[in-house]
Amino acid sequence: MPKPPSKPAKKAQVVDSQYELAGAWAATFVFEVSGVEIGRFTEVSGLQVQLEIEEYAEGGEHGFVHKLPGRLTWPNITLKRGVTNDDNLLGWLHSAAGDGMVKRKGQAQRKTAAVTLVGANLRRLRSWELVDAIPVRWSGPSFASSATDLPEEELEIAHHGFRAHAF
Repeated sequence: MPKPPSKPAKKAQVVDSQYELAGAWAATFVFEVSGVEIGRFTEVSGLQVQLEIEEYAEGGEHGFVHKLPGRLTWPNITLKRGVTNDDNLLGWLHSAAGDGMVKRKGQAQRKTAAVTLVGANLRRLRSWELVDAIPVRWSGPSFASSATDLPEEELEIAHHGFRAHAF
């Protein structure tokens, strides 16, 4: 008697998920601070972490140098998008520093933030939660009458690390 077809393997589901992520070429990135959407972006860079290695040359050991794990370092995150009529970016910058710092008697206000990859079908695919995020730089567009590029704005964020989450 022939066996009934088996259920798809778990591995096939993972492949489907990877295909969906790879096919997210029309994706955007939502940036949220404490659960409030600050904006949508077309480019994100700096999502990386590096383990620093300390070398220790042990006396009498000539075959190798010990490589000991050190600190994790997290570069700043940079978000880019076309200029919009939304003031949320500068609003967060002013509340975290500048006028906001004056109100808090010189204390910086770090918050939890998240960068979320949203696919072409507007479905959230993956998120990176930034710990103790604070804006450190905003830059607006450069203007030239001969320019053919769309105007862009850019936000740079310092943080103390991130955690990744799949949806």
